[in-house]
Amino acid sequence: MNAFEIIRTVRLTEKGTKQAESFNQYTVVADPRANKTQIRSAVQELFKVKVTKVNTLNVRGKARRKRTAQAGRTNNWKKAIVTLKEGDKISLT
Repeated sequence: MNAFEIIRTVRLTEKGTKQAESFNQYTVVADPRANKTQIRSAVQELFKVKVTKVNTLNVRGKARRKRTAQAGRTNNWKKAIVTLKEGDKISLT
């Protein structure tokens, strides 16, 4: 897998913004098959930053129903919280 397949997107949330300001941590959506070392190298390659720590967790999809009798489900996904070296930043705008 290349870096674009491993890192799908960066999550922009209120909690994530506070983490970026306080702890220099960013939340990314990663491929569920990717491990921590692959995520680390992909973030370093894509954003040209130095990663010091990677924490991962698998998020279960939620049950959804949209104006139908049939219930659906959102997809499961992998969340990776990436801590960067002091002074490095990812520009999200």
